[in-house]
Amino acid sequence: MSTRSYKLVSRRLSTLRTLALALMLMCFTPHEAKVFLVSVGVADYPGEKIDLKVPTRDARTITYIYYKNLKKDLEYRQLLDEQATVDHIISAMKELYAKATEEDQVILFFSGHGFKGGFYAYDGYLGYSQVREAMATGKCKNKMIFADACFSGKIRTDERADTLAESSMKKSNVMLFLSSRSNEVSNERSDMKNGYFTTYLSKGLTGAADTDRNRLITAKELFDYVHKGVIELSWNAQHPVMWGNFPDDLVVMKW
Repeated sequence: MSTRSYKLVSRRLSTLRTLALALMLMCFTPHEAKVFLVSVGVADYPGEKIDLKVPTRDARTITYIYYKNLKKDLEYRQLLDEQATVDHIISAMKELYAKATEEDQVILFFSGHGFKGGFYAYDGYLGYSQVREAMATGKCKNKMIFADACFSGKIRTDERADTLAESSMKKSNVMLFLSSRSNEVSNERSDMKNGYFTTYLSKGLTGAADTDRNRLITAKELFDYVHKGVIELSWNAQHPVMWGNFPDDLVVMKW
């Protein structure tokens, strides 16, 4: 074989090896985790006696934060006021969460009235057992609930959850971040854009909670930041709680 022919064959082999390596890397590129978010805010309840001021803005704020940060890696449903019926919330959760793989995150954000057993959707009671059942949909192992509602801490100790849903939840990383203890109300003010909890949650998720500045916000970092801020703002009247089966270094947000 001539020197010229040898060089030509060598170049072709090198090109083939490069293509083969590129194909292998494509095949073994890890799945980029996506977030599946259902964001709910109810301020305008039927009638006028129990209306709130900020929950729809709370839901829009959280949706915007995730959309701005994730864009193509986010799928979401936003349900506001009359859209946020019990059936619509449950249907949105089940439909969206069924798409998630094990590595993805599924998130429920709720802002509105709460009671010691669940949340007040636009048209009635949304029980914690219903929320747990919907959260158990699909294969995802990373589940989060953010709730800015009175008495939301009660979800930690509610014993009426469906057995199968509860079993599924226990096998996952489940983080419940709740705006108040089970015997406390969650506060809002007319001069504020968001409720006390959502104010600090939104700040925390956009970097304020990232104490080590590594652009990864962990569960512990988020809790420490939000808990401290809400206690100070409420003059020690409101205490956010975090509970669940998850490690302290669970990454809540890459920002």
